[in-house]
Amino acid sequence: MVPMSHESREPHRATARAPRARMTASQRREQLVAVSRGLFAEKGFDGTSVEEIAARAEVSKPVVYEHFGGKEGIYAVVVDREVQALTGALIGSLAETAHPKVLVERASLALLEYIETNEDGFRILVRDSPVAQATGTFSSLIGDVATQVQHLLEAQFRQNGLDPRTAPLYAQMLVGMIALTGQYWLDARSPKKAEVAAHLVNLAWNGLKGMEKKPELTKPRPPRP
Repeated sequence: MVPMSHESREPHRATARAPRARMTASQRREQLVAVSRGLFAEKGFDGTSVEEIAARAEVSKPVVYEHFGGKEGIYAVVVDREVQALTGALIGSLAETAHPKVLVERASLALLEYIETNEDGFRILVRDSPVAQATGTFSSLIGDVATQVQHLLEAQFRQNGLDPRTAPLYAQMLVGMIALTGQYWLDARSPKKAEVAAHLVNLAWNGLKGMEKKPELTKPRPPRP
């Protein structure tokens, strides 16, 4: 048998897979968060297992436990980051002084833009999970934003002779309407973002503009004799 020459062994050696660079603890943590974020958005908290997270990250299960203590820990980190991102976007849209109608426009667009660029994150936020109850939920986030809107409405109500004590209720209605429309648009994606925001503002602003000082339900007509 003719021995293989040094030159003939080189091509085989060139195709050998180079060892992967070892991640730092910080890099591994961020990788696990990113992988888990996609799985939680796709399957929800209950539908995702530590085994799946480890498999997709190409690590062993103990690595996940080492960094986060389990599925609950990594989920809490994912939710907290999304809550901070969306809260910052919504409250930031209300930070600068402007006409109330413009502020409603900004808040509507801020939510729709977040959904457009963070679809996975928004899907995670609107899912129900026991863990989310302890770390911050979509409803608590909306409550925080409604508190900001409440202060704006109180000033407007006083200016227009309306009862400012009702501002918290109307703030919840207004922000809730925008949030629920965002959930609908998450899957529908039609019409376009700017058009959806315009329709939201049309309903919200014209509703606020035509408010009665003492609204009452329509009284039923008395039965005919």
